[in-house]
Amino acid sequence: MSAEQMDELLSLIGPEVTRQSTNYRAAIEPKQRLAVALRYMASGDSLVSLAYSYRLGHSTVINSVHMVCAAIEKTMMERFLPRPTQETWEEVADGFWKKWNFPNCLGAIDGKHVRVTQTGSQYFNYKKSFSIVLLALVDSNYRFRVIQVGDYKSTSDGGVYAGSALGRGMETKTLDVPPSTSLPGAAHLGDVPHVMVGDAAFPLKPYLMRPYPGLNLSHQKRIFNYRLSRARMVVENAFGILSSRWRVLLRRINLRPQHVDTLVVAACILHNFLLVPREAVGLLAEAEQQGRNLPPVQNMGGNRASREACNVREVFSTYFNSPQGSVSWQDKMV
Repeated sequence: MSAEQMDELLSLIGPEVTRQSTNYRAAIEPKQRLAVALRYMASGDSLVSLAYSYRLGHSTVINSVHMVCAAIEKTMMERFLPRPTQETWEEVADGFWKKWNFPNCLGAIDGKHVRVTQTGSQYFNYKKSFSIVLLALVDSNYRFRVIQVGDYKSTSDGGVYAGSALGRGMETKTLDVPPSTSLPGAAHLGDVPHVMVGDAAFPLKPYLMRPYPGLNLSHQKRIFNYRLSRARMVVENAFGILSSRWRVLLRRINLRPQHVDTLVVAACILHNFLLVPREAVGLLAEAEQQGRNLPPVQNMGGNRASREACNVREVFSTYFNSPQGSVSWQDKMV
């Protein structure tokens, strides 16, 4: 984070973390509170070690982390992680087509576990550890567009997506998604809905594409899986950048679940605030060198798909194997 970015961040959240000095004690300066919170998020150091490093009380360090994360969520959410509009969705779809050769794409979706200290059986996951879930939809430039954190408690992995605001909004068509349009250069295939792309953990829906399952697939289906995987990797890269910059997410976070939720939201907002596409390669290389990733959510829903969803996937598959939708290198990749 540059000095200019630090000053801008302080100007945004400063009023929310300023406290009045008294006759008995001088208040901690907002800049110091921000420095403590960012050090905790970026390093993952224990709260006790931070207290020694900054010569502050343990409770002061904890309160600084809570205050800064809550201030970031309150003051920066609307600007750096706003609710998508139809214009936003169209911008995202245009970016995926130009950069990743996937048309009518609203974003790449995935879910990750963020580990917390032992806090009750409702947060116990399949890896026999305690965690909350971060569900995120990412655009073509590794920017988070929709996130949902925690809130699932004892819900099974399969219910995470179905119970999310994103899943319900797509199902009920209340998210201002653009109407169906024809794919570029392929009006003869008819109008196709805008879709999200996910991995095999997600259910197949008319608005959510997942790979064809199995090993002995036809060449056309393998091409589709390659093109889908190529577009979907942006969400894996976004999580890699996020955890590379905010290493506290790779550790077991020793905060109350509601405070962990706020910390993760703040980390995603800061990810968008700091994101510079040309720096992404360096951060991805650093994440790969670390060899540590956020644990994935194994199953986001059932495998029973509707005929409509299968038909939409077939249209995309046909398009990617046609002269209008193919790319020159795809046959070498399958």
